[in-house]
Amino acid sequence: MIASDVVFDGFLAAVAAIGFGAVSNPPRRAFPSIAILAAIGHALRFCLMHVGSVDIATASLFASFAIGMGSLVLGRRIYCPMTVLYIPALLPMIPGIYAYRIVFSLIMFMQHIDDPQLQQQYLMSLVTNGIVTCSVLFMLAVGATLPFFLFKQRAFSMTRH
Repeated sequence: MIASDVVFDGFLAAVAAIGFGAVSNPPRRAFPSIAILAAIGHALRFCLMHVGSVDIATASLFASFAIGMGSLVLGRRIYCPMTVLYIPALLPMIPGIYAYRIVFSLIMFMQHIDDPQLQQQYLMSLVTNGIVTCSVLFMLAVGATLPFFLFKQRAFSMTRH
């Protein structure tokens, strides 16, 4: 059952990444690579979280590093900059539910201004979800750009002869 969940998760991430990629108007040859990178990264994060019991921030770091390395390899093959490939592939991994919970907790905090117990509960939820969201976003950025810094010469020479 877990194998089908991983494949389904990767497929949905690939579809979302193609949609995000279409907004930035990359060359057509980049779309298959964007889809592959998103599917691999999201499926890796899914496996690490559900099979390996790794937290979302650490799993996002490893997944984004895999996307960054893949964009280095695939970008050279299709003659396309890394950022054109890894940015749309990373977007499906942004933790939207946690960001939504931040806004919801803030609104509920303000609506229950007279009840200190509920305010404390919503403030705690706001802080917790804020830390998770910021941590995941930071790890996504670090993991995706790390290959760029590790292989600086290769990254700069990808689209040059």
